Amino acid sequence: MTNVQSKVAQAASQISTAGSTVFKDIILTYAKNAKHIRRAVLAYVLFSLSRSIYRTTHPTKKKGEAKGEEQNKTTNLTSQDKMPKVKVDMVFFQRFLRLLKIVIPGVRSKEFWLLCVHSCFLVFRTVLSVYIASLDGRIVSALVRGKGRDFVVGIIWWMTVAIPATYTNSMLTYMQSKLAIQFRTRLTEYIHNHYLSDMTFYAIGNLDDRIKNADQCITVDTTKFCTSLSELYSNLAKPILDVFIYNAQLSRNVGSDSLFGISMIIQLSAVVLRKFTPPFGKMVAEEQRLEGEYRFTHSRVIENSEEIALYGGHEIERDTLDKKYFALIKHVNRIFRMRIPHSMLEDFIIKYFWGACGLVLCAGPVFWPKQLGDGKFTGAAKDFLDKATGEGNDLGNRTEGFVTNRRLLMSSSDAFGRIMYSYKEISELAGYTARVSELLDVFADVKKGHFAKQLVSSAGTEAHAEVLKGRGNIVHSEDIEFKDVPIVSPNGDVLVSKLSFHVKPGIHLLILGPNGCGKSSLFRILGGLWPVYGGTLYRPDHEDIFYIPQRPYLSLGTLRDQVIYPHTIEEMHARNVTDEDLVKILEVVQLGHIVEREGGWDKEREWTLALSGGDKQRIAMARLYYHRPRYAILDECTSAVSMDVERIMYTHATELGISLLTVSHRPSLWKYHNYVLQYDGQGGYIFTKLDAERRLKLQEEKNSIEARLQNVPKLEARLKELQALRFRKT
Repeated sequence: MTNVQSKVAQAASQISTAGSTVFKDIILTYAKNAKHIRRAVLAYVLFSLSRSIYRTTHPTKKKGEAKGEEQNKTTNLTSQDKMPKVKVDMVFFQRFLRLLKIVIPGVRSKEFWLLCVHSCFLVFRTVLSVYIASLDGRIVSALVRGKGRDFVVGIIWWMTVAIPATYTNSMLTYMQSKLAIQFRTRLTEYIHNHYLSDMTFYAIGNLDDRIKNADQCITVDTTKFCTSLSELYSNLAKPILDVFIYNAQLSRNVGSDSLFGISMIIQLSAVVLRKFTPPFGKMVAEEQRLEGEYRFTHSRVIENSEEIALYGGHEIERDTLDKKYFALIKHVNRIFRMRIPHSMLEDFIIKYFWGACGLVLCAGPVFWPKQLGDGKFTGAAKDFLDKATGEGNDLGNRTEGFVTNRRLLMSSSDAFGRIMYSYKEISELAGYTARVSELLDVFADVKKGHFAKQLVSSAGTEAHAEVLKGRGNIVHSEDIEFKDVPIVSPNGDVLVSKLSFHVKPGIHLLILGPNGCGKSSLFRILGGLWPVYGGTLYRPDHEDIFYIPQRPYLSLGTLRDQVIYPHTIEEMHARNVTDEDLVKILEVVQLGHIVEREGGWDKEREWTLALSGGDKQRIAMARLYYHRPRYAILDECTSAVSMDVERIMYTHATELGISLLTVSHRPSLWKYHNYVLQYDGQGGYIFTKLDAERRLKLQEEKNSIEARLQNVPKLEARLKELQALRFRKT
């Protein structure tokens, strides 16, 4: 057994000697050609960097992708599957710079100075880290040498430095959170200004199919983008600064050649790590899309809860919610599974492989023999060997150098590791950037009148698409007039090819026709909700037209806010309107008691739930009397009130000089109108004067004849029975 052990030891000694010889030859060869090797490697690095930048700014497209893009141009619907892939490329940088200009509008902005203060703390933290590394080496050196006084002084300085170091760390966390909030505030204000203007909020949900969940994009995606942006600056700016400062200090301590060699190893391993990094940006964007669909499905259940409950459709809705949820969970689990091997590779390279390389670098002055040089080298080779061998250093100096260099190297390795980790964060940021940028792009498109909408599946879809591409003229006028304006729904369904009629002050227009013929569509075009696809539309300012639907909208706020909406109390006072005037308005619609019943004008409630359907319609008419516009669009707005109240409401509106455009099937309203626009449901219409009395008589005669005709089959059957009985008697 002893012989075997001795042979093993002898073999190990021979292997160690051979390894030392090979290692020595490598070091000497590098020392002779260090200058040429550095130049060659530097040239290769610059070439690789230039090629990477060129590929990023000039991405090549595969044949399949180019063909897919051509197909996308020929369709009217831009789906999530047809959106460009999310990755860190030139498109991402363009989107990112666009959003960056929004969250940091200039050097005088609060965000810019917060960023400057944050950067100062980052620099100060790095300087403290370098000093702490040097102090750590001196403390260990004093301990090895047995110098108690130097050791105690080092400990005192260590505790003293801890005060600014802990304060700096706390401020870095605070500044990062403050930046995230400030970025979100700036971006949210920008989005709100564009979303709640020019009917964009309506067009996003009704005229365009690209954004199915704008609320989720505005509330969730913007928050995640701003948080990711603030974290990325801290997680990327400080590591980059650390790498430069730590490496500069290491270069002075161990020589630039050794550090250069280790840096090249790190660069090569970083290339490998990037090569095997999954497309986290695309995955994050898809995750946010699925989150939005799941949330949107829940909101539909809340919005239509009454209908679902009456139909007993809870099982169907639960199945739909489950499908949306499990699609989201399936995707999230896929991300988790892909992160396992990627995290293993990251940890192995960053923590262990780079750590081992660092130990080799720090151990050089301890284990490399002085005989490497042998006095044969001069110039750069001699400087390299002097640094490598640590000539002239005693045990204490070597210990101090090792501890300091190891701490600096581990900090540098950790900083470079965080830079590599940040690539995954950049990929995720690319996903959030794509979501927010897509939202802003759709905002810009709908403001220009460009919509992406799924066309109806009826015949002539291509012809419908051509109609949707056209645009008519909108002329400001005190009157309302349609000249050859087509009534077209956003999905391409042509309801009326050319509509012409006019309404002037004093004209009250009654609009009749079957369901789906274009009555409400006309109001949407007149109100500016739908674009004019042809002809010429003459209309007054938006403030001169007031719309009251069958189900009035009640806002969040006080009872007073419901009557004066969309005015504020300041605007009400500017018009010299008091609460007493509002009470008089409510008394007209026989709702004056509601102020006392609800607890005063300043009472806040969920008015949609607190008021009945009839009360809501009366509030809407009171709102009309308060604003007193030139024209009023009344879309079945008195269906929940009695005919007596309806008569009062219409009579008072005409007394105020408001021209009425009414959609209603009640014959009792005909007498308040002097013109009629009647659709036939087949794309045709009639616009003429309305003789209410004559029309009522004709309607009564029509109803009488229809009632008699309903009895004709019964009379004919009875006649046949009588004839049969007569023949039997004869």
